[in-house]
Amino acid sequence: MVGKKTSGQGSKPKSEAQLREERLKAALKSNMARRKAQTRARNASGAQEKGE
Repeated sequence: MVGKKTSGQGSKPKSEAQLREERLKAALKSNMARRKAQTRARNASGAQEKGE
């Protein structure tokens, strides 16, 4: 954590490429979380159906 800078400490404004990469990174992270939740829900409902 020592090497990381927060957005308030940056000396240069971020380039278009950096902003785009951050947006893509955030989108990928949210998509992966949503897909994992969907998979967990499918697995849970599948286990309940098999149990009945």
